[in-house]
Amino acid sequence: MRGFYRRWGKRGFDIVVSVLALLILSLPLLILWVLSLIKIGSPVLFRQERPGMGGRIFTMVKFRTMRDDRLPDGSLAPDEVRLTRYGMMLRSTSLDELPEFFNILKGDMSLVGPRPLLVQYLERYTPEQARRHEVRPGLTGWAQVNGRNALNWEDRFKLDVWYVDNCSLALDLKIIAMTVVKVVKRSGISAEGHATVSEFMGSAPSVEDQKGV
Repeated sequence: MRGFYRRWGKRGFDIVVSVLALLILSLPLLILWVLSLIKIGSPVLFRQERPGMGGRIFTMVKFRTMRDDRLPDGSLAPDEVRLTRYGMMLRSTSLDELPEFFNILKGDMSLVGPRPLLVQYLERYTPEQARRHEVRPGLTGWAQVNGRNALNWEDRFKLDVWYVDNCSLALDLKIIAMTVVKVVKRSGISAEGHATVSEFMGSAPSVEDQKGV
């Protein structure tokens, strides 16, 4: 049953829920579009290449939460400077993620799965961590309901790989329910000492790696 769900049922579930969500949220999406245009400016959407299942690159879309403020040398200002109060509200309520339903409908993402991270992280993963790309990335995931950005990278990846090995309809429904609770509580939004989350620079080699095992 689990194998059938992973191969066929999960995608069908994604399509049905994303279509219903986009229909129900059409008016809120329009309102957020207008508010974002007023509060942050154009473009309203943030687009960035992210690796999906199998490491295939796709363009993820979200509502922008940061201005394009720059330092005197022309480089972008730190996240905590560019992140607006309105943007923080979008992040804390996860409203900035709503456009990702279009990514789900296209098949780039799933409702539940490891969050899609930056392309440059691909070469920094250990073989075990890279297993997170064996399934489609998700709008929410097991790591998100167990700490989100407050977790360190190694713990996040362990949770991602655990999900890959245990994916099922029951688990996805549990994660979706837990996500609703997390969004209401607005917990785990950022890492300690960071406006969002620190960059992943790679994991220290394990004892087995150092021995060449």
